Amino acid sequence: MAGESSTARVRWELENNIAPAASEDTDALFKYDAAEQQLAQSCKPWAKDPHHYKHVRMSALALLKIAMHARSGGNLEVMGILQGKVVGDTFIVIDSFALPVEGTETRVNAQAEAYEYMVDFLDTNKAVHRPENAVGWYHSHPGYGCWLSGIDVNTQMMNQQYQEPWLAVVVDPMRTMAAGKVEIGAFRTYPKDYKPADEGPSEYQTIPLDKIEDFGVHAKSYYPLDITFFKSSTDSHLLDLLWNKYWVATLSASPLISNREFAAGQIADVAEKLEQAESSLAHGARLGRWATGGLGRAGAESALARICRDTSKLAAEQIKGLSTQV
Repeated sequence: MAGESSTARVRWELENNIAPAASEDTDALFKYDAAEQQLAQSCKPWAKDPHHYKHVRMSALALLKIAMHARSGGNLEVMGILQGKVVGDTFIVIDSFALPVEGTETRVNAQAEAYEYMVDFLDTNKAVHRPENAVGWYHSHPGYGCWLSGIDVNTQMMNQQYQEPWLAVVVDPMRTMAAGKVEIGAFRTYPKDYKPADEGPSEYQTIPLDKIEDFGVHAKSYYPLDITFFKSSTDSHLLDLLWNKYWVATLSASPLISNREFAAGQIADVAEKLEQAESSLAHGARLGRWATGGLGRAGAESALARICRDTSKLAAEQIKGLSTQV
């Protein structure tokens, strides 16, 4: 069992590109300079450039804690807080902690008790010489990818208005189980009246049919940040203690069994998308040459191309699940 656990951890670190931090880099990452952070806040670089923050460096410990918390929520969304600092255009996330928050499939409700818990937790941290501030929040999207819904956008906008600098992180525990690596994204919203330039197509991701409208309406309200992970001797002991719990709860289980409902839901979603594409093609054929430039057919063919990508991804996940049983 111990040998399997250590092998799984090595594979997990490779899958998530977790790089060991150099000793001199570790000191810089974990050193907290209150005056430097105060200066960064007083300069307000985000007010001059909405794209000022471009990168996130997250510790393997924080990543593991977020993944464990998201998985424990099952089909419900969960929420937590990110601790760390900002350096230049980069968020440094050192740690994270869960909030006692109720969630549903479409929203996370941060109750008054959760805010009170957050304040008490941060005060207790500072009492034991952990001065890192809250620099953002995370929540889960079980089975429907890493992006910001309309409610998420409004929450993040409000946070950026009153407690900058602030980061939003989204993790998908279902796809984490299916893929073997943590499905995670980091985002910041634009100011309310800001109109971003056309940045071209972003990285493709599978969105369930019932979420596509919400995804499309708000896709131009925020932008993604590049996210990388590091580990160091400073948090290696805590990582060792948490790893076995994470491995037993997630990676040691067969994704084909633990993710049965998710896989069945994906297949049903693909079937529904195929029916919609078929209906669009049939409608275009009936209109014939009176169709407006053949846009219906072109749109349906584009939808079919996306469906092909979705099914390829689903097949790859199932093959990976089978390979873990060999």
